[in-house]
Amino acid sequence: MKYYIIAGEASGDLHGSNLIKELKKVDENATIRAWGGELMENEGAQLAKHYKDLAFMGFVEVLLNIRTISKNFKFCTEDIQAFKPDLVIFIDYPGFNLRMAKKLKKLGYKTAYYISPQLWAWKKGRVKIVKRFIDKMFVILPFEKDFYKKHNYEVEYVGHPLLDAVKNETASSYDGSQVEEIRKKDKREIIALLPGSRKQELQKMLPLMSKVSVHFPDYQFVVAGVGWQSEQFYQKLTQNSDVKIVYNETYSLLKNSHAALVTSGTATLETALFRVPQVVCYKGNPISYLIARSLVKGIKYISLVNLIADKELVTELIQGDYNMENVSKNLSKIISKGEKRDNVLRAYDKLIELLGDGGASATVANKIYSMAKE
Repeated sequence: MKYYIIAGEASGDLHGSNLIKELKKVDENATIRAWGGELMENEGAQLAKHYKDLAFMGFVEVLLNIRTISKNFKFCTEDIQAFKPDLVIFIDYPGFNLRMAKKLKKLGYKTAYYISPQLWAWKKGRVKIVKRFIDKMFVILPFEKDFYKKHNYEVEYVGHPLLDAVKNETASSYDGSQVEEIRKKDKREIIALLPGSRKQELQKMLPLMSKVSVHFPDYQFVVAGVGWQSEQFYQKLTQNSDVKIVYNETYSLLKNSHAALVTSGTATLETALFRVPQVVCYKGNPISYLIARSLVKGIKYISLVNLIADKELVTELIQGDYNMENVSKNLSKIISKGEKRDNVLRAYDKLIELLGDGGASATVANKIYSMAKE
């Protein structure tokens, strides 16, 4: 069968790669073309577009890049029509994917959505689009099934795919070569910095994160870098600090970290699954942030960890609260042995239990293969 997968960011590339791996086990003749990254390409997907060319973050940034987005939409439509897939699979990336779903359904394509957009947080009106143009929705958070049920749309809860990725890494005795080298040279415990992968968020988050290291000389600070951003770019953002940078070894870094500063997103859950106490940070374009705040109704948290637990397990420092004093104070609380650190680790254990036993990628692969065959 032929499958076309559209993922627009690093987390989508990870989940897409694991899906492809499992899909090839159930469909030996699978041919896959995708929008994604190196991880999906390494599993055998023909890459039509890299997500580094798609990562526009925030309302203002989208408006500034509207011409590029329109060109990408046209290219994607034509590419799918030329490829003629049996099934199109969307992974998160809602602004683009829901619009594409409308277009493709009218053209007669079968569609599946893996990893629901966070419609429960904002733009609930988009549920109507999902109901009309998505043949099957696979959700990965426990409360999403109830959310869609309230809107009279039946979805399948498959568990969170990060559980499988993290289990594979924690079961491995191999540490990434860059992280291993750092540990050999410097015996101090590691504070991981996960500033995100998009250029915009790196520029907003990394300079302050790296400067915090000055206040913690007993620890070494290591940045989880992405290979498609240049070394010079990272060095410019971390100047006047002695932080180290590793590329494409985020899981190895977390596996060896004592604590972390994490930009809000999928990385907050990854950090929790590795049982690394964290401070969640976020700072975006002020106008985009105000627009987002006005649209979000009834949501108290921005990190996946707190959203899933429906209470504050980890501290969130957002916009003006993301400053040197607050970051240093809250990081101090979780690196010291004591009640705060112990409470976070116990809360992580309950969170992991809530998310289930894993196997999401294999479950979705089987169901997607069945859909394609119908």
